[in-house]
Amino acid sequence: MAGYLTTHVLDTARGAPAAGLRIDLYRIEGEHRQLLKTVITNADGRTDAQILPAEAFAPGTYELVFHAGAYLDETGPAQEPPRFLDLIPIRFGMSEPTHYHVPLLLSPFGYSTYRGS
Repeated sequence: MAGYLTTHVLDTARGAPAAGLRIDLYRIEGEHRQLLKTVITNADGRTDAQILPAEAFAPGTYELVFHAGAYLDETGPAQEPPRFLDLIPIRFGMSEPTHYHVPLLLSPFGYSTYRGS
């Protein structure tokens, strides 16, 4: 089986998928962060393709950076700057070639994540 990475972002305050949210994928090596890809979520809160497809998979440490502040500014009531949530980095390891799914449940004042399936 080949490894790959996906995500899904749900806006729990609105009870809907988080469409139009920018996500950056980085590979982490020591103190160095290498930007691999930038994607935007579709109407279902997912990306149109795997964030890290099987042909690009390599075990290691990665980081997804969810641009929550820009998304929340577009979809919710205005908040006094600085917004409580702006960039949400989630750093995680992928050790074996399997499906890794890193979802984000988002609201203006909190978020959660887990290893999905």
